[in-house]
Amino acid sequence: MGKKVVVFAPHPDDETLGCGGTIAKRISEGCEVVVAVITDGRHALSQFFGVNSAPSPEELKDIRREEATRALKILGVQSKNISFFGLEDTRLAQHEKEAKEKIVTLLKDLSPTEIYFPYRKDTNLDHQITNKLVQDAVVGLNFLAFKYQYSIARRFSRLSPFVSMLLNPVRRNLVYVDVSQFLPQKQAAVNKFKSQITIISSRQQRPVMQNVERFLKNKEAFYVR
Repeated sequence: MGKKVVVFAPHPDDETLGCGGTIAKRISEGCEVVVAVITDGRHALSQFFGVNSAPSPEELKDIRREEATRALKILGVQSKNISFFGLEDTRLAQHEKEAKEKIVTLLKDLSPTEIYFPYRKDTNLDHQITNKLVQDAVVGLNFLAFKYQYSIARRFSRLSPFVSMLLNPVRRNLVYVDVSQFLPQKQAAVNKFKSQITIISSRQQRPVMQNVERFLKNKEAFYVR
């Protein structure tokens, strides 16, 4: 039986952007990969772009769930291995207890050998909270799993991974996974997030994700401390 890997994503798309290539690679190696999406991402457009209709937050919630499901299918994740916690994004601080219970239950059930989750210094609060909840759960369960932190919105995030490494004081704690063989899969998966790549309305058409190409490199970077 292959190793079990768990990926925690604060929002639908973080798992694909942060470690989509690694997900595909681990599956090709015979690992069972389980992805847990913590929040529903309903406020991505209303909070930052003032878009409250076409789609509404309730509509966007369903759209983003479907996008993530399609993207993960491309990466090779089985539908039974995708878990949507369904907590409201930007409100995760109010639902920490529920989120942690779900995280602990998932880890106890699977006993994974590798755990992927967002970097503690990402600027998004949902990312920071997810990091803390996963770290606390791992400590509480006394797990010996390898922990890999991927970054979506850190300082220097628009630079290449190698320039970022030179500028980052904890670069010695970075490891890289060669995902060049799986880059076409990741590109195809990223393209499924139409609601995040571009918002289209009668008033505007502009990218939500800035510089998506920075996530499409031959190597994915992870913090290991």
